[in-house]
Amino acid sequence: MKIYNTLTLILASLLILWSVRMHGQDSPMTGSERQLVVDSISSKLNANYVFPEIAEQMSASLKTKLKNGDYNAINDPGQFAQRLTDDLQAVSKDKHLRVSFAPEQIKEQRQAVSPEDSIAFLNRYIESMKRDNFGFKEVKIMSGNVGYLDLRSFSNVEYAGPTAVAAMNYLSNADAIIIDLRNNGGGSPAMIQLISSYLFGSEPVHLNNFYWRPADRNTQTWTLPHVSGKRSPDTPVYVLTSGSTFSAAEEFSYNLKNMKRATLVGETTGGGAHPGGTQIATDRFTIWLPTGRAINPITNTNWEGTGVSPHIEVPSMDALDTAYIKALEKLKETNTDKDLEAFYEWPLAELKVRNNPVTLEASALKKFAGSYGPRNVSFENGKLYYQRGTNPKYELFPFSDHEFMLKGLETFRIRFLSENNKVVALQGLYDSGHTDKNLRD
Repeated sequence: MKIYNTLTLILASLLILWSVRMHGQDSPMTGSERQLVVDSISSKLNANYVFPEIAEQMSASLKTKLKNGDYNAINDPGQFAQRLTDDLQAVSKDKHLRVSFAPEQIKEQRQAVSPEDSIAFLNRYIESMKRDNFGFKEVKIMSGNVGYLDLRSFSNVEYAGPTAVAAMNYLSNADAIIIDLRNNGGGSPAMIQLISSYLFGSEPVHLNNFYWRPADRNTQTWTLPHVSGKRSPDTPVYVLTSGSTFSAAEEFSYNLKNMKRATLVGETTGGGAHPGGTQIATDRFTIWLPTGRAINPITNTNWEGTGVSPHIEVPSMDALDTAYIKALEKLKETNTDKDLEAFYEWPLAELKVRNNPVTLEASALKKFAGSYGPRNVSFENGKLYYQRGTNPKYELFPFSDHEFMLKGLETFRIRFLSENNKVVALQGLYDSGHTDKNLRD
């Protein structure tokens, strides 16, 4: 989770987004530059890292390695940055802490001294976020009225706010909401606050606490008392996680889990709970420096180093189908309107057969072939096909021993009716819940 003021966020995002290692065309490391980088990083760690005693240990480790000549053979600046990152994380176990080789970005940031330069710098930052739609990769309503949001980052609310509001309002009429954070590496707690506010009522809810070492102060975040549009405080929420879910995405997951507001599905997250930002170390190197720590108001701790464990643990690639099935099963179970039972069962049957395909022997398929009024079912090359009149012919595949879906036609299915082990009728099933029937000729 990263907390920035606007200028810090702009610099950090650009440095991370554009960070490149310019092998070959940049001058190699020298002994004096290695010394300068280590001294600068050590100074910043001791002044700002969230845990002073660990900062001292990291600083001592780097200086000892430098003195012992451990870095002497590293001439490539990109490799040097990676080695320093590895050595810092070996002591701190802090996955947020990292050194980057970013000379072009440092130069650009330092040259942005005039108002015109600053505006151009800001516009490039905003445009880079726009190209990614501020992290809102996909928003849709799936069959069964289950909303889905693929959120790749928690972008700066100052610029991404309208997109977030539009997405949450789009999902506001869904019967359940799935928020996919499997590819979300973090961002701004202000966006966590905004999105979370749509999942609770108007009474403010305490989300998180933070301690900041440089200022030696504590801050809090709460849901907003007012949002634009409609809230969804009673809609079931499912959050998808993976080992790549990190930082602010972990805070969002951790908050909702401990407030019992969402069901987490997937894998344990990356384990980074220390907010901070990018600082320039030298003309060619930066360090992403954690300066604070999250303190959840319910657990009085955080997920640093451990990650956030899901309620339902499955491989991340299976998380969406698993959450979708759980959402539909819950909606079907809690539904009091009989007419809606088929509405939720429709996509549920497709998901189940996709994960556990049903296979029938040729002898079992052949017994369904025949004419049913205007409908014809034929057995060809080991497969069943359905055709009504002169309409297109569709291949049938089973989802039970007597029910079939049509490949290429999602709104219609077939159920064969039998009496005394003999097929006597074909029943048409529609996604609206409507059915019709034709007797076998």
